[in-house]
Amino acid sequence: MKPKDRIHVLDLNFLGGSFSIATFLIPSTDGLILIETGPETTFERLKNAISEVGYNSKDVRHVLLTHIHFDHAGAAWKFAKNGASIYVHPIGLPHLQNPEKLWNSAKMIYKEDMERLWGEMKPIAAEFLKPANDGDLLKIGELNWKVHYTPGHAIHHNAYQLGDVIFTGDVAGVSIQGGPVVPPCPPPDIHIPDWKASIQKLRSLKPKMLYLTHYGAVHQVNKHLDSLEIMLDEWADWMKPFFDAGVPAEEITPKFMDYTKNQLRVQGVSEADIERYERANPSWMSVSGLLRYWKLKAQGRI
Repeated sequence: MKPKDRIHVLDLNFLGGSFSIATFLIPSTDGLILIETGPETTFERLKNAISEVGYNSKDVRHVLLTHIHFDHAGAAWKFAKNGASIYVHPIGLPHLQNPEKLWNSAKMIYKEDMERLWGEMKPIAAEFLKPANDGDLLKIGELNWKVHYTPGHAIHHNAYQLGDVIFTGDVAGVSIQGGPVVPPCPPPDIHIPDWKASIQKLRSLKPKMLYLTHYGAVHQVNKHLDSLEIMLDEWADWMKPFFDAGVPAEEITPKFMDYTKNQLRVQGVSEADIERYERANPSWMSVSGLLRYWKLKAQGRI
């Protein structure tokens, strides 16, 4: 059996809805491998999903995190408690060992919704944290994983290649049920030149498939990546005049939310799937990320 034929796409039913956050389960001769964990709030659902495909969550021995945002890594500590190795870019690793700063930073954004959305995030002991650097080859059982550093969405972002498929986290954007691809742009790390370089890196690897955490398999890789670049520029260009005019974020946010939802509507996306896009990639969150990008660019720091 080819490695890609073993991939189980597990829906975490985030906030009670389908097709917003996925994790990916692959069996190996050295135990189960999990790509992404989702937030702690969906951990029980993840355990059940693993059971539904014939495995036990306690047999997860390796967790590959694309980055440390809560919707990707929030439940990693649960697997570390069971002895799993947690692989993450070195920049993100200290924040999993001591997540207080990460938690407090996110709480400034999500405020009273923090626990409802993400649950808990507890420290992971150093012995379970494994740095995954660009170009590393992770030999797990009979499977070989290539690590690709892919910043732009987050400074600590990796993608993981298994044969001719790549698990892309957020660097290849968000696409729900085969719909249009959109770029998640939360603060503080949005760096569009780096993101475009990462997109080009993915292209150069010539994968046959991408697996997006939000959500699932992409077969038309080049078309998908081309569309992502176009949309990334469109969102940034839309935001630029507001930044130049000094319009406050709270005034921009409802306009940007209308803009992004209308973009989806004109491309035939249903209202139900627009809600899924919002669960996977809240458009209000991209306002501050894009404004920060333009601020850093104006300061000559990008």
